[in-house]
Amino acid sequence: MSKVYTVAVLVGSLRKASINRKLALALSDLAPESLKLDIIEIGDLPLYNEDIDGPSAPAPYERFREQLKAADALLFVSPEYNRSIPAPLKNAIDVGSRPYGQSAFSGKPGAVLTASPGAMGGFGANHHIRQCMVFLDVPLMQQPEAYLGGAASFFDEQGQLSDGIRPFLQKFIDAYAGWVGRHAGGR
Repeated sequence: MSKVYTVAVLVGSLRKASINRKLALALSDLAPESLKLDIIEIGDLPLYNEDIDGPSAPAPYERFREQLKAADALLFVSPEYNRSIPAPLKNAIDVGSRPYGQSAFSGKPGAVLTASPGAMGGFGANHHIRQCMVFLDVPLMQQPEAYLGGAASFFDEQGQLSDGIRPFLQKFIDAYAGWVGRHAGGR
């Protein structure tokens, strides 16, 4: 049996019924057997503050960092807020990257998919996430790029994925599985 890689999925929206959460779940269903996608919850993380971090860091910080460290790879699925990263996701990136020199992200292969009901598909958020990950030493998959506009049409009234977006998501997750397999190394 081939290696199964655990993927920490960070969803930028906190809404339980968010389009991006639904996309993350759809990607999990479409993923090949070599990937196990786990959504890591970020809504309970206190705002990053070095004054409360350290040996007695808040329990949510510790839980989140341990979940990231246990993962082989990273997948960001996010909307765009005001042409940038949603605050909960940026906070999660800050928490996971600290304390300085102990980033839980470092070296893990990653990918970014952004989706929005608007036409731009979260282009700004996608690139801001990428900018953060370059600094945190996360090799990100470059192709296929995933800025999904018109995302309100991706699911029917029963929450089922539409046939119009399914082929692209399959292409994306299959390419990502190859990326993880090439870059996760001995994890």
